[in-house]
Amino acid sequence: MLILPAIDLRNGKCVNLVQGRAEEETIFSDQPIEMARRWEAEGAEYLHLVDLDGAFHGATANLQIVREIVDAIRIPVQLGGGIRTPERLDQILALGVARAILGTAALKNPSLVEGACRKYGEKIAVGIDAKDELVATEGWLNVSHKPAIEFAREMQNLGVLTIVYTDIKSDGMLKGPNMEATRAVVEEVEVGVIASGGITSVEDLKTLKSIGASGAIIGRALYTGDLDLQSALAAARPC
Repeated sequence: MLILPAIDLRNGKCVNLVQGRAEEETIFSDQPIEMARRWEAEGAEYLHLVDLDGAFHGATANLQIVREIVDAIRIPVQLGGGIRTPERLDQILALGVARAILGTAALKNPSLVEGACRKYGEKIAVGIDAKDELVATEGWLNVSHKPAIEFAREMQNLGVLTIVYTDIKSDGMLKGPNMEATRAVVEEVEVGVIASGGITSVEDLKTLKSIGASGAIIGRALYTGDLDLQSALAAARPC
């Protein structure tokens, strides 16, 4: 199972939100490039970046920072947040980002996903952010009527090879992920499912591994020290 430290970018800083609420922001670093270097130095094999400005507003001021992170480290980076047009997708991947995560656009414009998968293949992932098992969009500000499991199946049918599943109520809470909801998505599809939201302990990681998650994104717990990266990596290795 792959461990992906998270760097959430907002106004050029590395932050974390509680349940996606912009008003509940913790700034962990004003040097996100150095943070990326730190996670690489500690053994991370992949980084997860989120452009929160893009997620909330559909536009971004963080692309230069993303470019600098990509240039500063050797490990691959995936990026989500505000990628809602073919032009923006092309721009993101041209920066050297290894995988682009489509979220709001995937729900509102499935043809964008289908075309992106044809053009870029495994470089495309879809982020399914769910609240009470329903898909949320626009940086989690709006909750649709689309069940997350149904949406995951539809995305697989369009050619998506990686799904990033986040339980919004768990995110930033340091109380563990929603294992039941995550398991349901993993069992529904045959593509890789990366779990996100609330992962706090080695036991969380062992459980995610046992239910078949292909990866785990860890954010707040790494920054608060509740979970150290070396322990997380050890828990994710094959037995």
